Amino acid sequence: MQQTRRHILDILKEHGQATVDDIVAELRKRRGDITAVTVRHHLTRLQEDDLITAPALRHRETPGRPQHVYALTQKGKEAFPNNYQELATELLRQIRTQFPPEGVNVILQGVADRMASEAQIPDVPLPQRLDMAVHYLNQRGYEAHWETQTEGFVLHTSNCPYPHISEIDESCCNMDMRLIASLLGVVPRLLTRISAGEATCAYIIPTA
Repeated sequence: MQQTRRHILDILKEHGQATVDDIVAELRKRRGDITAVTVRHHLTRLQEDDLITAPALRHRETPGRPQHVYALTQKGKEAFPNNYQELATELLRQIRTQFPPEGVNVILQGVADRMASEAQIPDVPLPQRLDMAVHYLNQRGYEAHWETQTEGFVLHTSNCPYPHISEIDESCCNMDMRLIASLLGVVPRLLTRISAGEATCAYIIPTA
């Protein structure tokens, strides 16, 4: 990422929200002279990448025109290092030490069923359910799409939301199978898997 934009994200993470004037002042401490015009250009690029929010009006406590403030979006917050993958991996390890394999499966199936219930996909024709399932999965980072083939439909997910876990444990991959079955009301058949070196996780969705 361009260095100035990285600095702007750092400033917003540190302060929660900031105006153009705030950002200019902070950047001048870090890298010398910079103009408000340049900052606005970088803010526009960051908005286009969905890393910061659209400007919101903040009224001054003292007389003067309201100012626009910016903040990080969820995607912007996730651009910073976090420990989610390591935590989830360790939680799964601990669950495995406390429960038998069938107990672990029941827990993960419950997670998949809760997620599918959250999606609230109605009983409509399968192509419409696929559209809704893809929308739901994409909101959660799967980068999904579907296509028609001779055996029925094929659902692809090109991003694994938990790559560190799936490399050492198939439980989350099995959870995804359950999730897709619950979203669509059809039991899928696994074709390819990212953790096995394939480009996507692909699932046959039979029509009969």
